[in-house]
Amino acid sequence: MVLNADAISQQSLPKHVAIIMDGNGRWAQARKRPRAYGHKKGVDSVRSAVQFCSKLGIESLTLFAFSSENWRRPEDEVSTLMELFLFVLSKEVKKLHKNNVKLNIIGDISKFPTSLQDKVHDAHALTGQNTGLQLNVAANYGGRWDIVNAAQTLAEKVKTGELDVADITEDALTNKMSMAEQSPLDLLIRTGGDYRISNFLLWQAAYAELYFTETLWPDFNEEAFSEAIACYISRERRFGCTGEQIQQLLAESNTTS
Repeated sequence: MVLNADAISQQSLPKHVAIIMDGNGRWAQARKRPRAYGHKKGVDSVRSAVQFCSKLGIESLTLFAFSSENWRRPEDEVSTLMELFLFVLSKEVKKLHKNNVKLNIIGDISKFPTSLQDKVHDAHALTGQNTGLQLNVAANYGGRWDIVNAAQTLAEKVKTGELDVADITEDALTNKMSMAEQSPLDLLIRTGGDYRISNFLLWQAAYAELYFTETLWPDFNEEAFSEAIACYISRERRFGCTGEQIQQLLAESNTTS
């Protein structure tokens, strides 16, 4: 099933989708190829996901490219991931810019090679004024790191007298998190068959819908993405309210629109 953008109410679509892109290594091993081959094939799925979100008018797409725990992987695989990341930034950013995509790298990039950090800064500078899809790539990112980083930022303001302890609220923390200026996360997808979020967007995912699929990331095409969006649309998001309250709010909205 492939969604038709014209047949769907824009209000029913998620504004912000995040994906844990899992299964590259297993996809390659099943084909008796090195794990690096799976990571390279996964880039094709990234292109497809970006095009799909742009076509549907989704505001933000956040991809988990490299977690803070991925440094524990074999050295040759980490090296391949760094080289692939550098290659993608070198070759794909101009295409993203041409299609009005704004690229944001979220996470602690200070541990990356200087050449890679320079490419990140160049990509931000080139696409920073674009008004289309916001593509967030989480690199050396962890949800706990994000929360701690936000808490430390507020703690420094308390230390200097800019804030009182009572000013450290949920909203204050949210405003110091990654992607604070973007729409809240609506849908979190994980490919590859595992049922966990692996320290990804812990704070942002508090009220997100979760969708897990057995599909390995290199096979996650437009049809698979469509199925995830269709599942999201079919759910009733209550945010602590009852279903009846939500239906009443929807009815009132339809009456006034």
